[in-house]
Amino acid sequence: MRFDGRVAIVTGAASGIGLATAQRLSDEGATVVRVDIAKDGLDDDAISGDVSDPSFASLLVAQTLERHGRLDVLANIAGILRTANTHEHSIETWDQVLAVNLTGTFLCCRAAIPELLKTRGNIVNVSSTAALAGHPWAAAYSASKGGVLALTRTIAVEYARKGLRCNAVCPGSIDTPITKDFAFPEGADMDLVRRIMALDKARGPETVAAAIAFLASDDAAHVNGEDVRVDGGTLS
Repeated sequence: MRFDGRVAIVTGAASGIGLATAQRLSDEGATVVRVDIAKDGLDDDAISGDVSDPSFASLLVAQTLERHGRLDVLANIAGILRTANTHEHSIETWDQVLAVNLTGTFLCCRAAIPELLKTRGNIVNVSSTAALAGHPWAAAYSASKGGVLALTRTIAVEYARKGLRCNAVCPGSIDTPITKDFAFPEGADMDLVRRIMALDKARGPETVAAAIAFLASDDAAHVNGEDVRVDGGTLS
């Protein structure tokens, strides 16, 4: 019960890593506000909306405080993936992916930080192994997740002496709705795919949720500005 009496916001909570994380934190005692643009799969305490909308992030934090009176953890998990040959990526796709994955993470952090400073809480952002090594056909996604890592480290340093921690996880080879929708361009070189796969096998989203729960807990009190790979040794 590491989160007994604590309140957490989890974005992207309708499926995949977000759903698993919301359940894990709840099982450990947290009051979890589940957030997703999709209403299916959300409970009665959930808030539906688009994290890339600046007004929504402020509303999300305000409603959390109104309902529960405090905020201790923000887990930024909402994200989208679009694939194509880099030279065929449309600017509309580029803008959409960065808006959700990077700008959405920033907006939620910006809205939550004043409240997290009051509780000496923390933020866990979901990046990706795509931020750490070349992932073919995922230019916008990789760029967005690299930005998430840079944002994470900036927040960690900027607020460390004020009691706020900010860390990231970098999943790879995780079975989620996003990865199941990964589309390979025509003529894709499968050797390039194998180099970004886990050495053993793909795992379920609960493996990432466990890492997020650790980083968000007091067990990680001396872990700040870190990126934790959950990838089965892919980049080792």
